[in-house]
Amino acid sequence: MNSQNSRPGEFELIERYFAPLAGPGGLGLLDDAGLLRPGRGYEVVVTADALVAGVHFFPDDPPAAIGWKALAVNLSDLAAKGAKPEGFVLTLALPRDWTEDWLKDFAAGLGKLAGQAGCPLIGGDTVSTAGPLTLSITALGTVPAGRMVRRSGAKPGDVVLVSGAIGDGALGLKVHGPGKPGWVAVLDEEQRGFLAGRYLHPQPRTALADILQRHASAAMDISDGLIGDLAKLVKASGVGAEIDLDVVPLSAPARAALMADPALAELAWTGGDDYEILCTAPEGEHLALVSAAAERGVPLTPIGRILPEAGAVHYIGEGGAQVFAHGSFSHF
Repeated sequence: MNSQNSRPGEFELIERYFAPLAGPGGLGLLDDAGLLRPGRGYEVVVTADALVAGVHFFPDDPPAAIGWKALAVNLSDLAAKGAKPEGFVLTLALPRDWTEDWLKDFAAGLGKLAGQAGCPLIGGDTVSTAGPLTLSITALGTVPAGRMVRRSGAKPGDVVLVSGAIGDGALGLKVHGPGKPGWVAVLDEEQRGFLAGRYLHPQPRTALADILQRHASAAMDISDGLIGDLAKLVKASGVGAEIDLDVVPLSAPARAALMADPALAELAWTGGDDYEILCTAPEGEHLALVSAAAERGVPLTPIGRILPEAGAVHYIGEGGAQVFAHGSFSHF
């Protein structure tokens, strides 16, 4: 570990760890701002997320995973809007005991996903704090003018779909964190590793962005749980929904966890950290949406229908109606 006296200053720190992540719009991170040039006929989509140690991740999580996840949650939002990632800015508030080893690994994880997604760093700020490690990313994407997929576009009769599998993130948090519940011991090493990996390294569905533009009527990412996020979508659209929980897709490790403790079903549906896509599509479009997503290697599963009654969401499963004490994760 490096002593605090030998650590680089702010400008050396930026040059050493973050300038290699910068794209042309970052201007070498030598200026006071970055530059983004959207193509003619395109609009800019902006999203931001803050992450705080002890709230969004454990302080001793691998720094590369923290860097990956910080960008992934923003890319997930862009994907749900149908936007192509163009760049991001990073604000990093480092606690006073930070080390170069930590920062090197953090930048490596951040840079790995930035490279995969084609979303370079274009600016930001680095400061010191007496509080916990805090970071905020603002990501920018582009869409053809008028083509951003909003939450508010769902219509009665639309099919409700979700990408990937639901519940892995919330279950993975339990597997990864301290004070592991008894059901974790029932899972084998591969199952535990899969769930923990889904929590630490969410996979933003950027491959779906242009497909959602073409076929979806509404979309958002699932960050706070399927149940709670669906409630947000139907409220924004002024509609209701009926969801068949028996067809909500689960991974094999998640099914193994639910077999060990059936009460985990509610956690899977409400716990969050999935970063999958929740979307709606007209009846005549949803099969094309499913097919196009499959060609990109992303499964989309129909799980219900949009109803005309505003705010009414009905969940059926295991032979009857289901209700939930808590709809989603909330900071407040």
